[in-house]
Amino acid sequence: MEIVLQNNLILVRCDFQTLNQPWMIEFLNHHAKNMLFLPKSVLVFRNDTLKEVREEFIKALSHHHAKTHDFDHTFFLRSLLKFGNYPIKIELDRLHLPEVVKVNLYAYDKNTILISLPKPNSWVMTYFRSQLNVYMERGTDQSMVLDVSSFKAKSRFERAMGKKHILHYEIQYTYDNRFLSTLYSDFSSYSFGDLCKESEENEQKKYYTILECPVGASRDVIRQSYKKLVKIYHPDKIIAEEPYMVDYYTKKFQLLQEAYTTLKIVS
Repeated sequence: MEIVLQNNLILVRCDFQTLNQPWMIEFLNHHAKNMLFLPKSVLVFRNDTLKEVREEFIKALSHHHAKTHDFDHTFFLRSLLKFGNYPIKIELDRLHLPEVVKVNLYAYDKNTILISLPKPNSWVMTYFRSQLNVYMERGTDQSMVLDVSSFKAKSRFERAMGKKHILHYEIQYTYDNRFLSTLYSDFSSYSFGDLCKESEENEQKKYYTILECPVGASRDVIRQSYKKLVKIYHPDKIIAEEPYMVDYYTKKFQLLQEAYTTLKIVS
């Protein structure tokens, strides 16, 4: 295990056994909404409402590190606490062979989805919670039920399912033949003419989704949401070495500008 105090984050390199320590999992479960999943690692951002949780995690981390390397952790803990407000990047210290995790998707109806695993996996479910927590009706380490009755919820669900690798896990999604037809049953009675007629409206809905605004939101609401999101997704804000993440933030930033420019005219 290795802990590196950098000028913009705390870097923790550890094995998978450490990743599955109860104090590690508890910390990550609390911060499900403040995590960014990267290849072979997760980046946990600060949340001021969870300051005590973060301090307890840092104490447990320092104690585990000292025990592993057989030294007194008192001085190291003081140094670590000084970096307590910085993001924490937790990554595997060596490559692991990918472990396949099958995730089953089931649609009860067009508004409700069940995500389930053959056996509990807190890491995979933490990822789903980080992406879909706002739409979760109930969940465990093995399953979660989502309310996807809104256009925005379905769009977020589709984006979350696009990720196929989490740490050393390789996700394989499975679903029955009725899944898509049930989930998108609203489109079953549409003719080609209907779809063409509503294409422009759907395009506008897409922009509302990008800006995370309700359809038909006022110009003030759109502007406020735009300002909030561009601060989050500005390419200069990202703390990561991976070029593809900078590219992702750049594209997201461009989409936000496109959506805001369009809705500013029509709203």
